[in-house]
Amino acid sequence: MTRAHPPSVHKGATCTPVGTLHGPPWRHTEDMRLLDRAGGGLAVRADLLGDIHPAVLRDHMSGELIYSLRTTGSGGVYAGSTEQRERRLLAAAKRYDLVELEIGRDTTPAILAAIPPHHRLLAWYGPSTTSTSLTALLARFSQMAGIPARHYSLTTHAATAEQALAPLRLLHKLNRTNVTAFSVGETGPCGRLLAPWLGAPMVYGRIGGRTDEVPSINRLLRDYPFPAVPQVRHLFGLAGRSVAGSFSPRLHNRAYRALGYPGLYLPIPTTDFLSTWRTFADGLAALGFPLVGGTIEAPYKEAALRLAEVASGAAARAGAANVLVRTESGWRAHTTDPIGVVGALGRAGIQLTGRKAAVVGCGGAGRGAAAGLLRFGVTPTLVNRGQDRGGRAARLLGLDYVPLHRFTPEDYSLIVHATPVREDLVFSLGQLPRDTILVDLAYGRRPTALVDAARRLRLRVIDGWEVLRIVAARQFRLMTGRSMPNFPAPEHLR
Repeated sequence: MTRAHPPSVHKGATCTPVGTLHGPPWRHTEDMRLLDRAGGGLAVRADLLGDIHPAVLRDHMSGELIYSLRTTGSGGVYAGSTEQRERRLLAAAKRYDLVELEIGRDTTPAILAAIPPHHRLLAWYGPSTTSTSLTALLARFSQMAGIPARHYSLTTHAATAEQALAPLRLLHKLNRTNVTAFSVGETGPCGRLLAPWLGAPMVYGRIGGRTDEVPSINRLLRDYPFPAVPQVRHLFGLAGRSVAGSFSPRLHNRAYRALGYPGLYLPIPTTDFLSTWRTFADGLAALGFPLVGGTIEAPYKEAALRLAEVASGAAARAGAANVLVRTESGWRAHTTDPIGVVGALGRAGIQLTGRKAAVVGCGGAGRGAAAGLLRFGVTPTLVNRGQDRGGRAARLLGLDYVPLHRFTPEDYSLIVHATPVREDLVFSLGQLPRDTILVDLAYGRRPTALVDAARRLRLRVIDGWEVLRIVAARQFRLMTGRSMPNFPAPEHLR
């Protein structure tokens, strides 16, 4: 089958990162300065913040300022009268570089006469009940294009991966450089970040507010190549239920840039892994961006193994996979969990010989860690809260299993914590000997409860960041055939 080719992106192409301000500007000066250094613009949510005079923002922002008075029907909170709205929009047009006008509601003769086309950002927000097919979006844009504007924006609500692809198909069909289109919803982040490679002139990140659907401007600029839009020939995905906190995109995308490799690594949050992965693989290839590999987070590692036509010996033994690589015959499954723990221990100079080990958590990561220890001569005991999963893992690997409520941590000199729990202690550390080694696979914006408690007790700890660096480097090698540069830990994890 002949693949479609994406619109040509000339060498040195850029898009404008736009931070959407959801909180008082004085609380977010650092993010605004970061955005300004990237040549970005700032969209002010006046429906949330009120009418902020641009002079307040100019100390931190030299880029374009966008005024947005989003209504309740468009995902905002403005519910005032038509007359009040018109007065605010017209006043903003005198001070802001662009004013967001909602199609239909704001495109009245009076407003259009007062706000010239070069100050207009014409926007449409499609509710979840609105059809998101390519045909429907083309018809919607045809209606919008009849009104001259500097920028056009279409935002759909996607309940499925197929719906999340529709805005990308629209961009591919239009092949214009003044239209931004993406979806919000579960699978939306992937399309939002890919849209600039299909001609979208803007990519949005939030400043303030709390949601995993929209990346923060900090993550947008640190994890992805923006404002540059470098050539991309290979897409890689990070699939899981909640992937917004992962540092994998930062590691992989920084490595692509350092090596000049034409890759892009994108998040694919989903609650239906098999359907989403297959839909994106087919849909993105049709747009000229083949999905050639990816990393898989819990709880989809077993499903990833089932998806693959071929599996590595390590993945087959663990009964789970966290890497998928496209080959001529289909997907090949691998697991890097075994090398993560033993590699991090080895890098820290910790000898495994003679240690009595336990692995707490019997999901894909725990089984992989146990398999890795076995390969290096350590026979761990498996520990799990649920007996069904614990017993199954023990039978699969030929290891002993202990229910969590009967687990005695002080009996072990090496403990690997492989559950997703970050904020609470899964087991007590009070009686552990000082020479106990703890490995915590979880990581986040701040140290986990286990790492905090262990450090207070002055125990030796290998945190999730150290394991991630080993795992990510192996994943990078499997997916690209290249070696990943060794990057330092993010500042807040040092």
